[in-house]
Amino acid sequence: MNRLFGAKSTGPKPTLNSAISNVDTHVESLDVKLAKLTAELTTYQQRMSKMRDGPGKSALKQKALKILQRRKMIESQRDQLQQQSWNMEQANMMTDNLKNVMTTVDVMKDTNKNLKKQYGKIDIDKIERMQDEMQDLMEMGNDIQESMSRSYDVPEDVDEAELDAELEALGEEAEFESSLGLGAGKEGADGMPGFMVDEVPQFVDEPPQQGKMKEAAG
Repeated sequence: MNRLFGAKSTGPKPTLNSAISNVDTHVESLDVKLAKLTAELTTYQQRMSKMRDGPGKSALKQKALKILQRRKMIESQRDQLQQQSWNMEQANMMTDNLKNVMTTVDVMKDTNKNLKKQYGKIDIDKIERMQDEMQDLMEMGNDIQESMSRSYDVPEDVDEAELDAELEALGEEAEFESSLGLGAGKEGADGMPGFMVDEVPQFVDEPPQQGKMKEAAG
């Protein structure tokens, strides 16, 4: 009675995946029937190929015709079910994509809300002041380093003209000392400079002479 008058069913509602599974199962059963009918047609064809024309062959031909009609009907039914299954799979894919899109949108909303909260706590002016202070400290550090690395009593700029004049003066001084005999020719045997030879006493370790010893004794 409930089925006739359309009473509301209290069972669980079928899902799209369960409907696809049921249709695929039906398609598989139709494939089994089609394989059986094809085998029967093959048997009739082999039998008729060995028979001569006559009433017996005509009877087999009528049976084969009915089997062929039945197979075409089942093939048509199978094709319709396969198309339904494909359409439901497409709908299922669209449903999954929509769920993924909605999930992505929800995540983006939450992320946007959290970013607004986080960036709302940041004081841009305070960051700018901190950057300015860091720059001032870096410049101060550079000034300190430059001051600490400064040299004392050392001329910073010496040009080539001054260097040539200094070298020329040293050359003239060396020539003057050589002309006075104060150069390397008057160095002592010990490699002492000539201007110090006369000032340093020479100690000669020699045996004393006999005449000088007598004069010292008298």
